[in-house]
Amino acid sequence: MDLGQQMRSYWLDRLGQHTRDSYMGVPLMKFPEDLRVYEHLLWTDRPDTVIEIGTHDGGSALWFRDRLRTLEVYGLIHGPRVVTIDIDQSSAREHLEQADPGHAATIHLVEGDVCDERLAEAVQPLVGRRCFVVEDSAHEYATTRAALEHFSRFVAPGGYFVVEDGCVDVEELRLSEDWPRGVLPALHDWLMTEQGSDFLVRRDLELYGLTCHPEGFLQRRVSSPES
Repeated sequence: MDLGQQMRSYWLDRLGQHTRDSYMGVPLMKFPEDLRVYEHLLWTDRPDTVIEIGTHDGGSALWFRDRLRTLEVYGLIHGPRVVTIDIDQSSAREHLEQADPGHAATIHLVEGDVCDERLAEAVQPLVGRRCFVVEDSAHEYATTRAALEHFSRFVAPGGYFVVEDGCVDVEELRLSEDWPRGVLPALHDWLMTEQGSDFLVRRDLELYGLTCHPEGFLQRRVSSPES
């Protein structure tokens, strides 16, 4: 970083940089700082399943799968799998086939709309012992709220649900007026519900000072607030 550069200018440069990034030749649009936090959480929580809502080209599904395989190598989990959801999986299927022709054994590509409440029921048989959920869909109110309402059930006590890209609702972090809005309002409203009261916002997990997911790292309480 140019030490004379303003923070917003640096942020915009990083946004542009991360959209051109890749993993194993597959596009992967996530900040390295956020990926590092994910590594910490996966190691701590030891899930055997990652549910990813929003597949895009499949780079993050591949990255999550490889992190889970590492946990398996260390003997911490068994049967790692990623369940990744999008309306159209044709691009991801093509990219993943090129990167790993055997990906279907551990990466389940599910087509569906997160706003369809039947989708979670369809995913249920694919979920293993412990689940880590990442919401990375359209970054609008309706999709964020639906993801929280339909998929938070899969997170065990002490486990994590990450709502990505709340930066779209922080004026200083918005790239342009074309960006969607509604992630943080949906999150705030859901947290006020009985279902949402089971989760804590872990801002202390924004470890590296730069994140696309402000307020987005959620941890399920080990016990209910009333107990």
